[in-house]
Amino acid sequence: MGGAPPAAVQETSLARLIDPNRKWYNNRRLILLNAWIVLLLITSSTTGYDGSMMNGLQSLPQWESAFNNPSNGKLGLLNAIQNIGALAGYPFAPYLSDGVGRRRAVWFGAAIMCIATAIQTASQSVGMFIGARFLIGFGNTFAGKFRTGYVIRRTIPEKICIANAAPMLVTELSYPTYRAPLTSLYNSLWYSGAIVAAWTTFGSFRIDNTWAWRLPSLLQGLPSVIQVLLVLFAPESPRWLVSKGREAEALSTLAYYHADGNEQDPVVQFEFNEIRAALEFDRTVASNIGWKSLIATPGNRKRMRIIITIAFFSQWSGNGLISYYLSKVLNEIGITSSSTQLLINGVLQIWSFIFALYASYAVNRLGRRFLFLTSAGLMMLFYMAQAICFAEYAQHATAAAGHAVIAFIFLFSSAYALAFSPLVIAYTVEILPFSLRAKGLCIFNFVVSLALIFNQYVNPIALNALGWKYYLVYVCWLACEFVFLWFFIVETKNRTLEETAALFDGEDAIEQITHRAAAQDVREDGSLEKRSTGQVNP
Repeated sequence: MGGAPPAAVQETSLARLIDPNRKWYNNRRLILLNAWIVLLLITSSTTGYDGSMMNGLQSLPQWESAFNNPSNGKLGLLNAIQNIGALAGYPFAPYLSDGVGRRRAVWFGAAIMCIATAIQTASQSVGMFIGARFLIGFGNTFAGKFRTGYVIRRTIPEKICIANAAPMLVTELSYPTYRAPLTSLYNSLWYSGAIVAAWTTFGSFRIDNTWAWRLPSLLQGLPSVIQVLLVLFAPESPRWLVSKGREAEALSTLAYYHADGNEQDPVVQFEFNEIRAALEFDRTVASNIGWKSLIATPGNRKRMRIIITIAFFSQWSGNGLISYYLSKVLNEIGITSSSTQLLINGVLQIWSFIFALYASYAVNRLGRRFLFLTSAGLMMLFYMAQAICFAEYAQHATAAAGHAVIAFIFLFSSAYALAFSPLVIAYTVEILPFSLRAKGLCIFNFVVSLALIFNQYVNPIALNALGWKYYLVYVCWLACEFVFLWFFIVETKNRTLEETAALFDGEDAIEQITHRAAAQDVREDGSLEKRSTGQVNP
């Protein structure tokens, strides 16, 4: 079956080389490396801030009056325009990331974000506001964002990290034992931005002028300003450096951050040789070059089937109703106070963040399949419960049923956060080989944006027309999600990045990469021995 783990593989030899005493908190180089990674992780926080801010602004009378009470089509456009901007950037993002490097791509996207938030804060008309949001989507595409669209956010994709460079740089720089948790944390930190935005709008609600919405908009640009100032000083991806023939720089980067500068450290040599072997395999055997290669082989078609499907799932799991239209949902169950809606929004972000952090921490222990299947199964149950309670309130105006809807929104949010918050980006980047990583992630984000645009226009219309019955559509869809995940999600825990990507090309691919890496290691050892004994050819 497609979902069953491939043939068992022995524990990666890298795991046996790693010093168990080297921890992120007791090694200065790892502390520095993780500080740079935090700088990249805030890209996702920016996206989460945006989604939650837009949700909160819709509860602010000052924002509504400034833009003439937008509703239906105009409200949908205000929410969807950011994704339209992202679509405009997708064709260029992978070329920028692969061409000039991950760091420069992050800097370019952050610079656009600074300009966009300045325009958004100064908006004097709805057209100016829409234009600024277009630029925010365009800039985030290069820096690397995903929207998650869950409960209070704008939409699921925001969390996914819509774009390119930042999540790839996180996964390609991380120390091996921390790669999966840190890459999972990337999307999970969407909630940290959402929490700040939710409580910022809750506080600015009391400002009796346009600064009630301008202040949250202004603060949105702060993380991008920090990135513009610092990101070019961060290390570049060793894998990108090797792909450009800059092997000495790649080895130096790995050694500096992973082994206190020791280029002959066994872990560094293993990583370096495996990176070179994997890139050589992609060029000479798999021919993973160009867009066509995404569907050229059975392994790549399997990757794309999973990536495209989980991209849709991340937006079409019912979370879009809660993320972009929470205030509308709360109005339907009799909770109309703006302060109460903003308070629910803020608490919900904290609740979701806790579960997302736990899943990121436990991803190597619990495994990807377990988290995905548990998440989908619980979401289906909790959404069904929401539908029942929503129907009871709609038909009998039972206050207890309305309160139960809120409880199940929180439970649904926690279920979503178990897998779709931490894993959609992490799983996508780890199953793709280096040569296809930027293009594959671009496809993922492109599909997310398409799904979001559809959701943002259709959800308010369908909710108005069908009411609680619209929830049943998502219940059926979530059941289909569970079946797909059961059959097609491949377990990838406790493997190196190169081994994980090779899983989809068969065990032969893993053996070839391992053999090439070992051969390179032997050749280098021989060269070192000759040099040390003076046996060097003239």
